[in-house]
Amino acid sequence: MINTTPKAPPLYPKSHLLAASGIAALLSLALLVFPSSDVEAKKTTRNHDLETSADQLTEQQDAQDPLQATPEPSASPFAQIENSANEPQENAEAAQTTRLSVAKNPGHKEVIVSKGDTLSTLFERVGLPAGAVHEVLASDKQAKQFSQLKRGQILQFELSPDGQLEQLHSKVSDLESISLAKTDKGYSFSREITKPTIRTAYAHGVINSSLSLSAQRAGLSHSMTMDMASVFGYDIDFAQDIRQGDEFDVIYEQKVVNGKTVGNGNIVSARFTNRGKSYTAIRYTNKQGNTNYYTAEGNSMRKAFIRTPVDFARISSLFSMGRKHPILNKIRAHQGVDYAAPRGTPIKATGDGKVLLAGRKGGYGNTVILQHGETYRTLYGHMQGFAKGIQAGANVKQGQIIGYIGTTGLSTGPHLHYEFQVNGVHVDPLGQKLPMADPIAKAEKQRFLQQSQPLMARMDQEKATMLASSKR
Repeated sequence: MINTTPKAPPLYPKSHLLAASGIAALLSLALLVFPSSDVEAKKTTRNHDLETSADQLTEQQDAQDPLQATPEPSASPFAQIENSANEPQENAEAAQTTRLSVAKNPGHKEVIVSKGDTLSTLFERVGLPAGAVHEVLASDKQAKQFSQLKRGQILQFELSPDGQLEQLHSKVSDLESISLAKTDKGYSFSREITKPTIRTAYAHGVINSSLSLSAQRAGLSHSMTMDMASVFGYDIDFAQDIRQGDEFDVIYEQKVVNGKTVGNGNIVSARFTNRGKSYTAIRYTNKQGNTNYYTAEGNSMRKAFIRTPVDFARISSLFSMGRKHPILNKIRAHQGVDYAAPRGTPIKATGDGKVLLAGRKGGYGNTVILQHGETYRTLYGHMQGFAKGIQAGANVKQGQIIGYIGTTGLSTGPHLHYEFQVNGVHVDPLGQKLPMADPIAKAEKQRFLQQSQPLMARMDQEKATMLASSKR
């Protein structure tokens, strides 16, 4: 019997099936030719690790707290390795470096220090036994410096045909290299210091949000910025005097090796304009070898006291004879100035003196009192702790760290309470006129002017040239 049940029609027309097959073929071809989105993302991240534009760096800096010290950019030639977030790839690159070196010279191997590496892991990577590390470190006291590894650092191994360590070398910085060489008595340590060429450079900046960010944009390192603040710290209170529109000019030393800048030296001359008033500073070494900073006229920048005992802190309470105490809740004279800063921030002696007290003092908590000659006395209260060597009877120098910001005693938060006394009477340290140090000796005045006048002229010329080029 013949089946007369009608045949089911196809689910899709034949023309649709042909079109779908064609699209699938095109998609397969596209996947072969074009990388996936994952591959593209990895590629982009790698490029950013290797090279960061100036605009990107500025955006990152602007996102930081203006008062926070900005870390100095790494001068390491392996910065792309130090900043890489792809650790497995980093280790693979280090292994690849070793393989390439072996191919050229079987006795020479190089390894790049990765996160988590120790001297033992690096020795193991080049095939040296664990006992070799102990032998190397025990050979010389200075050999322990090889265990102070930095991410991205390169260690070079020279091995004998039987796999024994003959020589170990590493470049610690652009100016320093250390080596170990095998001798009959073990290993001999040596250090090579490269003496850089010193040249001078110029920087100019205008303060928009903070001194630290403006100085960094001008090309000054954090340490150089602190040096500038220290030079002008006798005349300018960097905690409260800085205003938008203030500007600075600096001529400073650069250390150069083979045409590459590897570090900075001293500030040679500087000018800081604060609230429309300009202050100048010239570095001068007299015939006795003593170095200080002076104004362009030869007056000493150094005074008996610096303005602030804490760098870049915020003034939270001023000197007042009628302030309401925040804890006692009653009117009580505030015979000092409070500087709010993070716990542990260093506190500096504002002048040369002798420690009268380093201990607890009632509501002041941990306190240091300094006597400066017969006339002046300063007090530093609410400290977290004291610096090493700060005890009654000790002598301190101006700018020396004597303790750290805390909240001991009657304190609502971490800050320094700073008092200034003249002949036993409390005075406002912000309004007190500070005594001057000695000016340039008359016998050296002409020699000083021969150095200072060209420096001042250069700052004027450099600034004019820079402003002219920015208007083009």
